[in-house]
Parts: sequence; structure tokens; C-alpha cells
Amino acid sequence: MVLTGTIVNALGILAGGAAGLAAHKLWKQGIPERFSDMVLKGVGLSVLYVAFSGMLDGSKVLVIVLSLVSGAIIGEWINLDGKMTSLGNALEKRFSHGQSGAFSQGFLSATLLFCVGTMAIKGSLDSGLIEDHSTLFAKAVMDTVLALVFASSMGAGVLFSAVPVFLYQGAIALLAAAAQPFLGDAVIAEMNSVGSLLLFALALDMLGVLHLRLANFIPAMFFPILYCRFL
Repeated sequence: MVLTGTIVNALGILAGGAAGLAAHKLWKQGIPERFSDMVLKGVGLSVLYVAFSGMLDGSKVLVIVLSLVSGAIIGEWINLDGKMTSLGNALEKRFSHGQSGAFSQGFLSATLLFCVGTMAIKGSLDSGLIEDHSTLFAKAVMDTVLALVFASSMGAGVLFSAVPVFLYQGAIALLAAAAQPFLGDAVIAEMNSVGSLLLFALALDMLGVLHLRLANFIPAMFFPILYCRFL
């Protein structure tokens, strides 16, 4: 089922958010940082495993290299990472002082965190193109932990972020499934390889080893569609 990964991801956010609200009653200031930090490091290691399992799917090294370089140039040119950061800051500033206060801030912050990123796009593409939900399952674990941490300090608004996550990732997966007949197996394999390389970089970022403006590399996942026609 194309939407399996997306459904699991949304349910994970709901479960993590509910656990976070319960944890707030135990720890008035939210989950202790030393616990949340260690759990997130463990999730980072699991993302490394998911990345390794997909990096070697592709066989055309030149396509991968050209896709990463082209995607980085396009992403840096339009400053995709900066625009996403600015959008998040602007929306947070706009809603954090509204009447709903903490609820709106929790909803908005969690939605941006769960929707914007390599795993959301790459995982949804995998679900739609080859019905491989492993990336979204890993993302579901990570989002569950983050929802728990966020909800323990920001409240019930975090739980409602499951709705836009479901709609956003579900739409990508369904569009990918519709486009799948027009894409060959080689193109899909190269797209998965490029996306897995970005997941590898994301895992290193989560572990504190390396920091990149990963959003600027997102266009790279779509360049194999172009280059596989000529190479």
C-alpha cells in the first residue's frame, strides 16, 4: 500500500505527542535533555543503517555525481535552505504571539520540522515509486521521539501536526506512484541512491559529525530523471 509509511509516520507523531503530554505531568519542565539527546543519537545511528541499505542501489556513478553537483548548484542558487529557515522563522514569529500562543507555536514548529527535510521527500518517493517504506518507518521513529520532546514542553498543538504531515507526504507518494510507469527501473535506482547519500549526510548531522545545508541538496534527487536519458 502506497500510503503505509505515511500512515505509520502520522500515527507515530500522535503517539509521541500523547506520551509527551503525559511526560509533562511528570516533569514540569519537559523531558530532561540528557535523555532526549541520547535517544536522538540512537535514531541517528538507525538512519545511517537505512542510508547504507540504499546507497548502492544505483550503478551509474557519473549520474550520481552530476546529480549531486547540479542539485547543490541549483539549491545554493535559490538558497533553498535559507528560504525554508526564513519561512519557519517568519511563521513562528507570526503565530507565537497570537491568541492561541503555545498551541500555535507547537503546531507550527512541529509541522515545519516533520515536513521539511530529506527523509520526508525521499521516503515519500520510495513509498510511491517502489513501495519501500523503510525510510518513512525510520522517520516515524525519529518523529515519534521529537513529538514526545516537543509536546512535553509545547503542548497539544504538536499532535495536530500529524495532519499536514499526512497530507504532504501522502501527496508526494501518490504523485510518485502515478509517475512510476513513466520512469524506468534504472532512473528509480539512481534517485534512491542519491537520496540515500543525503540521508547519510543527515545522519552525520544528527550525530554531530558533519553539518551541511542539506535542504540545498534536495533538488539533486530529481536530476537522475534527466541524466539517465542521456548517460
